[in-house]
Amino acid sequence: MLPQSFQFSPLSRRSVEAQFSGGHITGHSGLLLLREVDRQLGLSKRLARLLNDHRQPGKVQHEVQTMLQQRLFGLAAGFEDLNDHSHLRGDFGMQTAVNRMTRLASTSTLYRFEAEADRQAIIDAHKVLWDTFIRSHAKPPAKIILDFDATDIPLHGDQPEKFFHGYYDHYCYLPLYCFCGRFPLVAYLRQSKIDGAKHTAAILKLLVNFIRSHWPSVQIIFRGDSGFCRQLLLNWCDRNSVDYIVGIARNPRLEALVEPLWAMVKQHHAQRKAHGGSGSTKAFWRYRYQAKSWRYARDVIAKAELTDKGTNPRFIVTSLRGNDRSLYYDVYCARGDMENRIKDQQLDLFAKRTPSKHWWSNQWRLMLSMLAFVLFENLRNFCSKRYKNLSVHSLRLRLINIAAVVTRNTRRIRFFMTENCPDQREFIQLAQKLLSPG
Repeated sequence: MLPQSFQFSPLSRRSVEAQFSGGHITGHSGLLLLREVDRQLGLSKRLARLLNDHRQPGKVQHEVQTMLQQRLFGLAAGFEDLNDHSHLRGDFGMQTAVNRMTRLASTSTLYRFEAEADRQAIIDAHKVLWDTFIRSHAKPPAKIILDFDATDIPLHGDQPEKFFHGYYDHYCYLPLYCFCGRFPLVAYLRQSKIDGAKHTAAILKLLVNFIRSHWPSVQIIFRGDSGFCRQLLLNWCDRNSVDYIVGIARNPRLEALVEPLWAMVKQHHAQRKAHGGSGSTKAFWRYRYQAKSWRYARDVIAKAELTDKGTNPRFIVTSLRGNDRSLYYDVYCARGDMENRIKDQQLDLFAKRTPSKHWWSNQWRLMLSMLAFVLFENLRNFCSKRYKNLSVHSLRLRLINIAAVVTRNTRRIRFFMTENCPDQREFIQLAQKLLSPG
């Protein structure tokens, strides 16, 4: 028999007593905000309509949309494993978020749901993602930049299609990501024994055709690091009026062509040092260059940078016109922000968790991470300025994982959050914005 209360050391002649009888307390009352975001976007609703449900209708206890919401909100609240839902299924905060008053799907039910994921489910999820991207714009933009990048997902078990990757020095998957600004568009799980740029041309073609079917006049720019400087990709962009700005790996021919620039850079650097200057000296030069595998020459922008430690040349190939320095720093280098978006997904929304022995189940978990990220990004749109640039982890700690006592009766569900919550003003303002008629 467990004791009903615990006596701790006293405080100023007062006894200190604790007991597990405080009613139902949730640690995730902020899921109410994401519930409203999902309601506005129709994210889980639209995806649930597309997914095939092979269960017998008369025996279904948990709808597809409910299970989708349960997994998305679980990831948003910081629960990475299906095992966590053995406890979450009874949480009043989670139940309210998914519009239920009874216990949610069990771990085994959710596992069976994810094990049924197939190629069509992944296609449907991307359709919803792309459609949400289009809907997120009140009017067609004049220009968009599509960022592509590949990264690793370390593997530690007996997952399918597991191969060793020499660069990352471990067994891994090599998913391909595409973002437009902060919005995720593609998360494609792949084996690691391939070129990092493989599948990019096919995905870019599908994505460009989809975007232009809604925005015929938009300027589309393809952006990537030197791993995506492939003749197939650049040729396709040239044929289909897609601009590009892509890194290109240094080689002796590139460096030889920019050699005349170094004399000027070294002279300016020496003059700056003589007058007490510090830091590096940079110069930019645009010239025509044709690699042996290319059918024709293209514009290359070279950055000749001299530091106290030596030379640091960088090269990009581009179809864009304009100031070379601005193109390099303001356009090309801005792609580095995409790595932060990938980091948010992999570390904070658990995109690295691919433990299933089913390939498509692992791909499905990657998609769930993307969809949860979309919920956070749309929540961020309603945040005040000081909250807009917070990471997913920080947003979760400050706005989602807020403890509350929950009471339920036949008339209402009430969440009693602490009056000392440091982010209550932001929470209230977010709720007002999300619930406003406009």
